[in-house]
Parts: sequence; C-alpha cells; structure tokens
Amino acid sequence: MSTTPGTQQRADQGKRPSIYQRQSTMLRYHTFPTAPPRNPGRQPSKQDLMAKRNDSPDVPRPTNNRRSSDPRHETPLPKGQLAVLAVIALAEQTALNSTSPYLPEMAATFPEVGAGQVGLYVGLIASSFALAQFSTNFLWGWLSDRIGRKPVVLTGTFLTACCFIGFGLSRTLWQAILAQAFMGLVNGNQGVISTCLGEITDRSNQSRAFTYLPVIYGLGGITGPIVGGLLVSHTNPFHPDQPNPYPYLAPNLLSALILIVDLVVTSIFLEESLESANNLPPLGKRVGTLFTWMWQFTSSHSPTYLRRSSKKSNDQHATESSSLLEGSDSANSDSGEAEHVPHLFPAQNEGESLTKSKIFTRDVILLLGTFLIFQLSNISYNSLYPIFAQASAPTGRDLQPEEIGLSLAFAGVVTIVFQVGIFGTLREKIGNKITWRTSLAGFVVAFLLMPFVGYKSNGKGWLWAELGVVLVIKTVAAVGGLTSSLLMITNAAPSHAVLGTLNGLAQTLSAAGRAVGPFISGSLFSAATHVRPKGEALAFGIFGGIAFIGCLLSFGIRGNELEAEGWGDESGDEEDGDEESEFGSESTERLQ
Repeated sequence: MSTTPGTQQRADQGKRPSIYQRQSTMLRYHTFPTAPPRNPGRQPSKQDLMAKRNDSPDVPRPTNNRRSSDPRHETPLPKGQLAVLAVIALAEQTALNSTSPYLPEMAATFPEVGAGQVGLYVGLIASSFALAQFSTNFLWGWLSDRIGRKPVVLTGTFLTACCFIGFGLSRTLWQAILAQAFMGLVNGNQGVISTCLGEITDRSNQSRAFTYLPVIYGLGGITGPIVGGLLVSHTNPFHPDQPNPYPYLAPNLLSALILIVDLVVTSIFLEESLESANNLPPLGKRVGTLFTWMWQFTSSHSPTYLRRSSKKSNDQHATESSSLLEGSDSANSDSGEAEHVPHLFPAQNEGESLTKSKIFTRDVILLLGTFLIFQLSNISYNSLYPIFAQASAPTGRDLQPEEIGLSLAFAGVVTIVFQVGIFGTLREKIGNKITWRTSLAGFVVAFLLMPFVGYKSNGKGWLWAELGVVLVIKTVAAVGGLTSSLLMITNAAPSHAVLGTLNGLAQTLSAAGRAVGPFISGSLFSAATHVRPKGEALAFGIFGGIAFIGCLLSFGIRGNELEAEGWGDESGDEEDGDEESEFGSESTERLQ
C-alpha cells in the first residue's frame, strides 16, 4: 500500500517530536564560552561551606555543629511539659525535705534511742533511704526504657505517698527505718524526670531547660522544711488535754496529699516521651494483661502464654517478646487458638541492638565516675559544714543553729540567683566540659578554704565575710556541676532507648555517695577533734583530695557530642578546619 509524502510526514510527526521541538528543549543544556570574571568575587566563607555540606544529602553532617548567630534556629521550649515536670520535681522535693526539721526530735522519742545517740540514729534513718535508692535506681531507669517514663513516675509517686503515711505512723526506730527504706526502693523519679527533660528537648534548647531544674530543687529545699517544721503537733487535735500519739503524722499527711495532687496532674497532663512506648496499648490494658499473666501463673498447670511461647519457638520468625510479655484469653486457649493479648513491653527496643561498648564509652565511664565523686563531695560538704560550724573552738566555729540556718539560707538564695541570672550565659560561652571541670575544681577550693575561716573572736564581720565567700564558691560549684553533668549524661546516650538506663545508673551512683558520705565525713570530723593544731583540716583536706582526683579525671572527657548544639572546642575547630579545607579545595577546583 502506497502512501503519499504528506501522509508519511504526518505519521512520523505522530511518533516523535519534530526537529524544531527537540531543538527547543536542548537549548537549555547548551553552554557558551564566556570570558572569565575580572575579579574572583567573594570567596566562600566557613559558614557557607558548612551550610552547603549540611544541605547536601550525599555528605554526612559533622557531629559537632557550630553555633549559629541566628537565634531563629533554636527550637521553642515545650513549656507545657516543662511546667508538668516542674510540678513533679517541686512536689517530690518538698515532700522529701519535709522530714529534716523534726527528724532529730522524732528519733529522740523512739524507745530504742538512748541519750547521746540521736545523731547516730538520725544518720541511720537518712542513710536507709539512700541505700535503698542505691539498690533500685538503676532498675527504675531500665524499666522506664521498656514500659515508658509515665508509668514509672506514676508508680513511684503513688508508692512514695503511701510511705509518707507509714513514716508518720512510726513509733519505733525500726518502723521508721523500714518506712524510709521502702520509700527509697520505690522512688526513682529523679532520674526519670531528667530523662523526660532530655527527650522533650534537643541540643538547641536543652541548656535553658536544664538550667531551671536545680532551681526547682532549691525551692523544694525551702518549701519542704516549712511544711515539716510548722505542722508538728504534740497535742491531740481531738482531745487538747491529751498528748498526741502521732505528733509527726500531720506533716507526713500533707506531704502525701501533695504527692497525690502531683499524681493527678501527672496522669492528666504528662505526655509519654519514650517513642517506643507509643506503640503499646493503653496502660490499663497492659495492667490487665499483667494480672491475667499472674492469675494464670498461680492457677493453671498449662498457662496459655507458655503454650504460645512454645508454638513460637518452632516458628522461624519467633523473634517477638517472651512469654512473660504476652498472654491469651482462657476461652480461646481451650480451643487451641490463642488470642493475642496486648504487650506489656515493646516487642523490640532500639537499645537492645546497642552493645555495651557503644553505650559505655570512655567518656561515659569517666563521666559516671566523676559524677560519683561530685555527689560524694557535695553531700559530704553539706554534712561537714553544720558539724564544723556548731562545734566548739578550736576545731569548730561555735555558731548557733540560727546562724547556721541563716548562712544556709544565704547559700540557697545565691543558688537561685546564680542559676537564673548568670549560669545560662556563662555555660554557653565555656561549654559543658569546662563547666564540669571548673565545678570539681571549685569543690577543691571550697574544701581547702573552709578550715581557715576565722573565729568569732577575730570579729563577726570577718567571719561572715569569709563564710560567705566559701559558701558562694561551693554553691556555684554545686549548681553548675549538677546542670552540666545532667546535660552531658543526656547527650552521651547513643539513643533515647537507653537514656533512662544511663540516668538510672547516674542516680544509683548519686545514692551511693549520699549513703556513705555522711558517715565518712562525720567519722573523720570526730577523729579530727583530737588532732592539734588545725584538726578540722583533716576531714576537709581528705575530701578536697578526692574532689581533686575527680577534677583530674574530668580532663579525659573530650567527646564533642557532649556539648549543646552550636558549641565547639579547639579540637572541633581543627577537625572542622580539615573538613572545610577539603570543601575549599573542591570549590577552588570548580572555580578554576
């Protein structure tokens, strides 16, 4: 069949575009020779090269980001969740600090405590709480990585409230010790709160958020003694002519009430910050599953979770959670078909794939070790100072309890003012690592200066001036070290899936320091009273040496990832310079 030229041309045009159409699309890719520029123009700056690298999907971003001068890059703080965490921390610190005003008097009323033994048994009661926390803080942190932060906070708050009621009803020494020990066993909220704070913030805004946590602790140190000191009643409220059989129940009931209010606020407003826990069913279903598992464990010879686990072990995809985490309905189990029951834990946690070598790096080990020294130094100083100030000369300074309280109140005010007004800006300029080293060095200075504070006979003005200087150094070191250590522990976690475990371990070490510090410092000062001259320098000097060892160890912490976003040190500058030189050479080649 013949075709005319016109018909053939139209058919070819239907199959492919004409030469004119192809030419119009190809014009975009043509390059034309042009004369080189007369001047090279502005060379790409360091910020331009880093921004280009960060924007490129093919080039990995550096681990230490340089601070941007543009404040718009900072993520807004989640103020609602920060307020909830502040309520939790303030309620708990108020309750825990409420026992300090009446604890010596309460211990003196116990039949087992003889004359001259009050100090010993007060230390025993206080240490029972810290020793119990030492044994369970790590477990609470580990558990929060599996079931979520909110269930752990709710459980700890409720059980702590119950313990306060039991402590208020205690009438013997062993009842008080058991109540405090159980309170320490069930209370791991401090580490979990730090974990939540690290998860709801990022490196751009975490410094501002963590700055206010020690302020809350300071406020709790003020409100707690007020609650405990004003509500002790030795008269029976129902029979004013009779003594009160439980004179210390009222402050403990108020502490429990504060924690119950905290419990309600937490259950309503606190959002779960652990990402893997969001895939789990509601907490009520998990609790129901737990009771189903417990009931079958005690009443059935062949629990359904065991049969389901046995069936899964023969399956090639049996990588789900163990039989302890699953269950099934008994009605379906009789028919041989196990119904799926909601999991108690996430099926697979991101932290499970991390090896210990990736979690416990050199920086993490040194950070945890120096954190133990920091907490031991802090609690020992807090125990030594009242004993040293109240003891008679020449070992002590013969201060009255009112004078000691006034000096401690002055230190508390300095804590809040420094943390709110000065520390944030100062830490941003020098970084977390230098702040941490400076804080440990500050403890060394405070320990070494305290024994050389003057006496009243030299003039009260000089005494108060010298005490004020030393207490300010110690206070600044304590609040600065606590904030920087919490920030570095948060940044040291390779994943949020193990952040609770790291914070739990840190709080375990803190509890160890709080448990042994008062006993060691008190024993050393008792021995120092028989040393002449300057026996008071014995205890302060030994703990100053311990703090100096911690300061030396802190220089081994060098990881750039421990800093907040936008901050780098000299080593980071060198690395950035090497990296940027590569980009600079590439840019030069392209320009040429």
